[in-house]
Amino acid sequence: MAEPGTLRVEQSGPVAVLIMDNPGMRNAITAHMWAQFEELLARLDADDTVKLVVVRGAGEHFSAGADIASVQSILHDPATGQRSGGGITVAENALARFRKPTIAAIDGYCVGGGWQIAGACDIRLASDRAMYGITPAKIGIVYPLSGIKRLVELAGPATAKYLLLSGDFIGAHEALRLGLATKVLSLDGFWDEVHAFALRLAARSQFSAQGHKALVNALGSGAGDAAVAELSAYWQAQMALSGDAAIGVAAFLAKETPQFTWLRPLED
Repeated sequence: MAEPGTLRVEQSGPVAVLIMDNPGMRNAITAHMWAQFEELLARLDADDTVKLVVVRGAGEHFSAGADIASVQSILHDPATGQRSGGGITVAENALARFRKPTIAAIDGYCVGGGWQIAGACDIRLASDRAMYGITPAKIGIVYPLSGIKRLVELAGPATAKYLLLSGDFIGAHEALRLGLATKVLSLDGFWDEVHAFALRLAARSQFSAQGHKALVNALGSGAGDAAVAELSAYWQAQMALSGDAAIGVAAFLAKETPQFTWLRPLED
């Protein structure tokens, strides 16, 4: 019998929507679904018609997390024999490394492994009925280190301990206060606002977006000053070659909307 659930992609102009589709289980992410993330993200990264990716769940929920029935095997890494996150960590890291901007559109439940997917995105837009929960303590497992690290980076050690030790659910506005949401939007018109915001970001210079994302990620990862300075010098050198700066300045002076052309670093 085939395992339920899949990932699918719908594209609208420059915006690709990556959908976790398992609505009968509130979009719980099965082993099959975790395994799809890396390949799909690689395809979207290579597709120059895609400027930005929105991650969402099918229907009324973002994701209820990893499929509990198979969570032990999902967390196991057969290559090393370690229970270090397995397919969950591979998927989360693939999303975090994705070079284009990513938005998690969070409606309904965002729980456990679902939060790891949301946390790996650049921006988290939540509906005002979204409910967050990081619940490994309720089933007696230890959260993957990748997820703990990202939670600490976003919310701080004290909040990470509160969420991990209690397993309590929190609403969207508390999630905003604690750093787990970037912005809370009314459910009425939520998806229209998400789409409009995604189109707005996609219309910005992708050179600027990808350069800033790379630099912020490097700073957030604790990379040393020398490594960050080298990365900054690389993007400054790319700026002279990209053409987007000239396009942006000319459009600004002419009071026109810029039509940026940069797609990827020249050596790609």
